[in-house]
Amino acid sequence: MADDNDLELEELEEDTPPPAATPEPAAGEGDGPMAFGEEDDDSDQPRSARDLEAVYDIPVTVSAVLGKATMQVSQLLKLGRGAVVELDRKVGEAIDIYVNNRLVARGEVVVVDDRLGITMTEIIKTDRT
Repeated sequence: MADDNDLELEELEEDTPPPAATPEPAAGEGDGPMAFGEEDDDSDQPRSARDLEAVYDIPVTVSAVLGKATMQVSQLLKLGRGAVVELDRKVGEAIDIYVNNRLVARGEVVVVDDRLGITMTEIIKTDRT
């Protein structure tokens, strides 16, 4: 039975074309680290964790919005302890996660050691303009 599996694997390997050869860099290309401002094919992607170290200590504000409500100031002033404000979201619906007032993800509320937390279920990609 193992011989049948080996045969199938060999047949698959024969059917797949060899990988395309990558051209060698021309003289002066790829000879060292890129200078600041130089562009590369993956210029929007960091090459390593070291490239991001400069921003590791920058504080950001993370907000999890359960929902929103609109009301008049007179209604707001009537609210007291125990008042319930109806939000625009339903139970189980994803919450919005903002970083520095920019929507970056959607997620769910979780409980972690008697504290509320969030788990991200969807990352929101926005076009930078």
